[in-house]
Amino acid sequence: MKTSQEQRKQRRQFLHWMLIAVAVLFASLILRFAFIMLGGHVNGVDLEQSAQAMYQRSSILTAKRGTIYDIGGNPLALDATSYSLYAVLTEAWQDAEHVTAETRDHTAEVLSQHLDMDKEEILKILSTKNVNQVEFGNAGSDLSYAQMDAIRQEKLPGIEFRETPSRSYPNGVFASHLVGYAQFKQAENAMDDRLVGQLGLEKNKDQELQGKNGYVSFSKAEQNDQEEEAADDQIAPVDGQNLYTTLDSRLQTYLETLVTQVNDTYKPENLTAMLVDPKTGKIAAATQRPTFNPQTREGLDTMWKNLLVEESFEPGSTMKVLTLAAAIEEGVFDPNATYMSGAISVDGGVIRDYNHVGWGMISQLDGVARSSNVLFVQLVGDMGYDVWKEYMYEFGLMQKPNSVFKEEVAGSMSYDYEIEKVSTGFGQGLRVTPWQMVQAFTAIANGGEMMRLQIIDRMENSQGDLQVVQPEKIAAPISNETAQKTLQYLRRVVEDPQGTGQMYAVEGTEIVAKTGTAEIYDTDKQTYLSGGFNYLYSVVGFAPADNPQYILYLTIKKPKMAGDGKQPAVMLADIFVPLLTRALDYAKLAETGGYDQTEMVDVTGKNPGAAQQELERQGFLKVEVLGTGKQVIDQSPKPGSNYSMAKKVYLLTDEGVRLPDFSGLTRNESEALAKLLNIPVRIEGEGLVVGQSVDVNTPIESVDQVLLQLQQP
Repeated sequence: MKTSQEQRKQRRQFLHWMLIAVAVLFASLILRFAFIMLGGHVNGVDLEQSAQAMYQRSSILTAKRGTIYDIGGNPLALDATSYSLYAVLTEAWQDAEHVTAETRDHTAEVLSQHLDMDKEEILKILSTKNVNQVEFGNAGSDLSYAQMDAIRQEKLPGIEFRETPSRSYPNGVFASHLVGYAQFKQAENAMDDRLVGQLGLEKNKDQELQGKNGYVSFSKAEQNDQEEEAADDQIAPVDGQNLYTTLDSRLQTYLETLVTQVNDTYKPENLTAMLVDPKTGKIAAATQRPTFNPQTREGLDTMWKNLLVEESFEPGSTMKVLTLAAAIEEGVFDPNATYMSGAISVDGGVIRDYNHVGWGMISQLDGVARSSNVLFVQLVGDMGYDVWKEYMYEFGLMQKPNSVFKEEVAGSMSYDYEIEKVSTGFGQGLRVTPWQMVQAFTAIANGGEMMRLQIIDRMENSQGDLQVVQPEKIAAPISNETAQKTLQYLRRVVEDPQGTGQMYAVEGTEIVAKTGTAEIYDTDKQTYLSGGFNYLYSVVGFAPADNPQYILYLTIKKPKMAGDGKQPAVMLADIFVPLLTRALDYAKLAETGGYDQTEMVDVTGKNPGAAQQELERQGFLKVEVLGTGKQVIDQSPKPGSNYSMAKKVYLLTDEGVRLPDFSGLTRNESEALAKLLNIPVRIEGEGLVVGQSVDVNTPIESVDQVLLQLQQP
C-alpha cells in the first residue's frame, strides 16, 4: 500500500508533465499562428483571397452578338436566351430550396412530363449521393422559353434554371445556308464563353459578329450595419457588329414559298435559286433545297453544304449565253448566216442537237432560239479554242469567286481534246457553281461590266459607324454593244414560236430567258446518266429585256414525275414567272413612291385561300391564315389602315385555330395579334419577341395566357 508521501510525489510528477505538455501545445499554437500570419496560407488556402471572397464578388459582362438583318432592317438572326435545368440536392446552400427524399418521387414524375426522359431515369439522377446539384444531360439543356416556363409553373422545390446565350431565327427557313446559325460554346476560360458561328454568314463573319466579353468585380464594406457595394474593377464588354445583308425579306419569303411548293411536289435531288440586281451584284433573294430550319436545326443532317458556292455541276445550255456573247465580241456570230443543223462531227465523234435531227438549214439566230448545240460547236471553233478558254476565265469560271464563304469551290474543266473543248460551249465538260454563273451573267445584263456578287450590304459597329460594301466591278469581258446584242438575240428564246423558253414569258414585260438541260456524270459508273429526268435542268432570266433590273437563275436536279405530268421546264416556270412578276411589281412601286406601304383591304367573309391571293395581289407577301375554317372572320391589321407590305398579315378563320409563332414581332404587333386571338398576353422586356411561354400550335381554346419574352436586336 502506497504511503501518502509516495502519492504526493506521483501527483507532483503528473503535474510536472502536464505543465510540460501544456507549454509544448501553447508553443506549437503560437508557432502555427505566427506561420499563418506571416505566410497567409493554411491547408493550401490563401487566407487573403478567402477573406476577399467573403467581401467581393465578380461577374462576366456578356457581349451582345451582332444582329443579322435584311437590307431593310428586319432582323434575321438575333440574340436570345436558352435554359438548362438543374436540381439542388443540398440543404447547405443559403436562399435555395432543395429536392428532399419526400419530394423526389413527385419531382421525377412531373419532370418526365416535360423532358424527353422517363420517370425512373430522372429519379436515378435525383438520388445521386454526395453531390450538391445534378443536371439532366441533353434532355435538360437548350430548353426554350416555353419549356422553361412550363416547368417553372410547376413550382418544384430545388428545380432551378441556368440561362445560356442562344440565337433566335424568327423567319425559320430563310436563306438558311447563307445566313447560317450560331450556338453557345463553353471555353476553358469563362471570359471566352460565347456564341460561335457554325455555318453561313454566322461562321464566315464570326469575328465581326462575336464581340468581346467584359468583367466587373464588386467589393462589400460593412458600414453602419448596412452593406454598401461598389465596382472596383471593370472591363466593359464590346458588342459585335451588326450585319445587314442584301436580302429583301419580301422577295426572299416569296421565293421560299415557291421553291417549297415545287420541291414538295417533284422531290428533286436538289434545287437552287438566285435573284440578283446586275447593276450592283446585290443578291435580293437566294435559297436551296434541301435546306434546314436554323431555329430547330431540322434538316441540317440532310444537307450541310451551301449549294450556291460549295457544289459544282455541269451547267448545260445556260452556258450558251456566255458563248454567244464571246462569239459576238469576236465577230464570228452572224444572225443572218445559215448552217446545217442536226449533227456535226468533231474529233471522231458526233455532237447532235437535242432533237437529234435538227431543223435543216437555218439561220444562226434561229439556232440561238432553238438552242442548237451544232451552232455553238461551230462558234467555239470559229473563235478558236484558246480564245474561248480565255473568255471563260474572263467570265470568272474555274476560279473561286471570293464570295465571303470560305468553303467555296473553284470548279473545273476538261480541256485537252477537241471534243472536250467544243462541249464547253454548250455547258458540258466544265463544272461551275450557281454563284459563278450568276456573277458571269451580270456582264450580259450590265453593259459588259461584270459585278462581284455581294450578300453583305453594310456592317455597323456598337458606336453606330457604318462600313458600306460598295458595288465592285471585277472585269469587263465584253463591250456594252456586245451585251446589248446578246440580250436582243436571246429574246428570241422566249418570243419565237420555236423558242425553248416560251413558258417563261412574264405578262406585261419583255424578258430574256435561256434554258438548259445538262447531262449528269456518274462517277461510280464512269458515264453520263440518261433517260427519264436524270438531268440537271436550268433557266436564266433577264428582266426587263432592254435594261435588266434582275437576273434570276434556277436549277433543278433529277426531279420526279408528279401526277400533273409537267415537264421540268414548266416546273421551273412555276418559280420563275411569279417571282419575277413580284420583283418587277415591287420595282415599279418603288419608282412611284408606293414602296412598302399600301391600304389594307377588307377580306373578312371570304374563303381563306381567296383572301390570301387577294392580299398577295395587293403586294402583301407575308399572309398567315390562323385556323382551318372556311371563312375569314377577322383580320389584323384592320381594313383601311396603311400597312407595310413587309409586315405579316393575319387572317383569323372560324375554327381550328392554334397559337401562332410570335417570334420577331414587336410589342405592338404582339398585342395586336393577341387581341385578334382574344387571349391575354403578358410581356417581359423590350425589343422583339424571342420566346413565348406556350408552344406554337397549341389549340387556342386551351391557352389561358401567353407570356412573351422580348429582347433588343
